[in-house]
Amino acid sequence: MSTLDKTKTRYNKLQKRLRREMGQAIADYNMVEDGDRIMVCLSGGKDSYTMLDILLNLRNSAPINFEILAVNLDQKQPGFPEHVLPEYLQSIGVPYHVIEQDTYSVVTRVIPEGKTTCGLCSRMRRGALYAYAEDNGFNKIALGHHRDDIIETFFLNMFYGGQLKAMPAKLKSDNAKHIVIRPLAYSREKDIAEFAGLKGYPIIPCNLCGSQENLQRVQMKNMLTQWDKDFPGRVETIFNSMKNIKPSQLLDRQLFDFETLSQTTEAKVTNEFQPVIFPAMSASKQS
Repeated sequence: MSTLDKTKTRYNKLQKRLRREMGQAIADYNMVEDGDRIMVCLSGGKDSYTMLDILLNLRNSAPINFEILAVNLDQKQPGFPEHVLPEYLQSIGVPYHVIEQDTYSVVTRVIPEGKTTCGLCSRMRRGALYAYAEDNGFNKIALGHHRDDIIETFFLNMFYGGQLKAMPAKLKSDNAKHIVIRPLAYSREKDIAEFAGLKGYPIIPCNLCGSQENLQRVQMKNMLTQWDKDFPGRVETIFNSMKNIKPSQLLDRQLFDFETLSQTTEAKVTNEFQPVIFPAMSASKQS
């Protein structure tokens, strides 16, 4: 088999895997419904490019109709190649909008040099995107976080925040005005990176936070990478554990009624913890 054929075979395999994983995530969490207007947040990184690509691919064969608009936030970073995303989106025929908001100046003014800018930057970016979605009637906001992001966040919250929480695949914003979905929740970063390389996306680096080293998240990423190398399957097991929670085996009194637990009574999971059951959705037709 020639190198070209091997590359094509690998590309097809990755695309099918990412499509299957996204379809399963969408079905499991009822992320996409008929008539949805979905704002796909496109940063110019490998994750958001891949999310848009696979989501468009699924829409072509989905049994429902939904609208997609790619939205980028131009944060006015020095040297930001503002022509790249519009040219790419025009070339593939995807409707888009660029929000222009100078959050870069605010972040660099408020955060001391050498300190982590990610927290403030992400809050300001989220605010701008939420405002655009509300003003323009988009009921779903799609973000490109993948499985590795979710696991890293889990350990960040455990090690540094004293909480067991991560990034849910679907959530309602604090102001209850937005539903945020993460269609790549089941996909691995290394698959996304390889797929993006084969696709040749015009990647835009983040000069604001991408140049910062020794971030806590980088430490988590390095830890998981080493585990994946030394103990194959461990990271998958960790991810699956987040979908198989036993409140009675932990210590949170808000989630399990330990106080009334006795030999003659059976404590129950509190109403707050009761899961919402969404109807399954067939994300794609069988080809």
